[in-house]
Amino acid sequence: MGRTPTLASGRQRRTIFTFAWIGALAIIAILLIHYEMTALLYILATLGVTCLLIVVAVADLAHAQNMSGNTTQSEQVAVAAASTSTSNSKQSLKTRPARK
Repeated sequence: MGRTPTLASGRQRRTIFTFAWIGALAIIAILLIHYEMTALLYILATLGVTCLLIVVAVADLAHAQNMSGNTTQSEQVAVAAASTSTSNSKQSLKTRPARK
């Protein structure tokens, strides 16, 4: 008979796991600096940034936002601005005086 996991216990476990990773990576970085292995530190930093860029590139945030059906206020303003600018340009074409 085990306890059923709750949302709070899962969140706490993930938080502890995240801080454990941060602590371990900090210790590794400090040891690499202490033993003057900066070349290896640079390589690991480059690989870390590359992985981060790949994750950001794969994460299709714009598509996920459009799929949820939620439009932000900035999107609504952009659509409204685009529609008024096209209607204004059509009106200005009609009212221009003819060239001589």
